[in-house]
Amino acid sequence: MAEPARPLFFQTAEQRTALARQRFFDEGERPTGLVNEAVIQSWMRCTAARRDARQAVSFDPVTRSRMHACLTRNQQLLAAGNEDLQQLAAALLGTSCRVLLTDGQGVVIHASAPLGTAPQPLLDAGSRVGVNLAEGEIGTTAPGIVARVASACTVHGAEHFHEMLQTLHCAAAPIRDVHGRLAGVLDLSIEGSPFGFDAAGLVALYASTIENRLLRLQSPAHLVLQFQASPRVLGTPLEGLAGVDVNGQLAWLNPVAQRLTGANALAHPPVDEVFGLAFGDLLALHRAREPQALRLPNGLTVWVRAHIGSADGVDFNRAVATGAPSVQADEVTPQAPSTDVAPSSTLDDHRDRVITETLAACGGNIARAARQLGVSRGLLYRRLRAPPGAAPASADAH
Repeated sequence: MAEPARPLFFQTAEQRTALARQRFFDEGERPTGLVNEAVIQSWMRCTAARRDARQAVSFDPVTRSRMHACLTRNQQLLAAGNEDLQQLAAALLGTSCRVLLTDGQGVVIHASAPLGTAPQPLLDAGSRVGVNLAEGEIGTTAPGIVARVASACTVHGAEHFHEMLQTLHCAAAPIRDVHGRLAGVLDLSIEGSPFGFDAAGLVALYASTIENRLLRLQSPAHLVLQFQASPRVLGTPLEGLAGVDVNGQLAWLNPVAQRLTGANALAHPPVDEVFGLAFGDLLALHRAREPQALRLPNGLTVWVRAHIGSADGVDFNRAVATGAPSVQADEVTPQAPSTDVAPSSTLDDHRDRVITETLAACGGNIARAARQLGVSRGLLYRRLRAPPGAAPASADAH
């Protein structure tokens, strides 16, 4: 008796996933086009590792010493995400979702409290600090895939490799550090029903916000540039961010900045090749009260703000403003002349100059200049006694 013909089209994602599982697990075929390619790749890795889809999995925490090491190593990531994780949890109060933050290896370092009254036995087990959600531990999940491949991913229901996890739905996005490495994974998970909103879009938005905060935290000695084609989106997850080191070379770019400039931060090119301005001109932008228009070498005009990190405790952005002239978009060229800083100067030279100018503007009053810079008088004395371009031996930001 002939087998019934397979339908050519499926009306629901659940039907397509069921067919994908049948082809992959029962028939040994690759279900291309039926489920996300990232899911297929994860299934293949799990199969190669001789995992059994029918086997039960447990959400086991790592050892106490490893958990302590994870929390210690990821203090900056937790600090960067603290405010946004609270905001995200508040936004999800009317849902049954959990918010998870893992380190780059998939170990949970933050988990939101359970919401609602519906039982969630799997999320109760998995949403604990120290639990290892890596693909090698519990098979195909969104946070496990992102921890493995560092790309955003959503896994719905039966797309999970293990059958016992098919009541879960999860969406996760990567968070990268200043070296371009995976620093952590932000995940939204729900049990028992699909998401009632665009979970992938929401988790990507908050992951970008946390990543931008982390990049700033990891750049105390960098000139940080905020830029976008519209000045209205500066300070939002849509802004481009770039870090420039003390020698005027590009240290890092966030994904938005990579798309706007087309530059490769890993090559650490001179900043003038990326932004069309000498380092000194970019340094001068931090004194401007409003975003400045800048035409990039690729022809795109963006609006830029500059912020100098406070590696030695001095907040140079609180120094007395010099009233840098506003620049109009049609006036900006890659060869724009310097306004405040010699193009050959370094970031440390500029820090010394700002201290000197602030002290002069305060009539030589150390106490007043220290208040203006947001530091103690002792730190300012040490900075003034230090050789030009050298940071003091100790930093006291009080």
